[in-house]
Amino acid sequence: MTNKPDLKKGDESWLYSKEVKDHFYNPRNVMKDEMIDDYKADGVGEVGSPACGDVMRMWIQVKDNKITDCKWRTFGCASEIASTSVLSEMAIGMSIDDAKKLKPQDILDRLAGLPKVKIHCSVLGDQALRAAINDWEAKNK
Repeated sequence: MTNKPDLKKGDESWLYSKEVKDHFYNPRNVMKDEMIDDYKADGVGEVGSPACGDVMRMWIQVKDNKITDCKWRTFGCASEIASTSVLSEMAIGMSIDDAKKLKPQDILDRLAGLPKVKIHCSVLGDQALRAAINDWEAKNK
């Protein structure tokens, strides 16, 4: 007998909130393979380390100091996928200044929390967004 959770959508024994499960099962704003070559990013950020297994890349489009689109890809766990999915939704429509103020706690709040051992996952998307903003700012000085 194993202790693996049953990953069916309605299973309440899984330790994640319904918001986390929704963004994991249906991630928003993922950069698809067929989009990569033609996507016109104004800023790109990459964080993480292939050695530890967590890598995140984020692309943003900016017009009039406002994030108009945000795409991402990650090699990471369910918590990273959900965290970055919700972060991408939060960032779209935000001014650059407001997006720079986003904190991992804002992501956790929107997801109705993560298990304590997974809280660090909300940080990777936040760092990737900051790196993409920094890239955009460096290009637009």
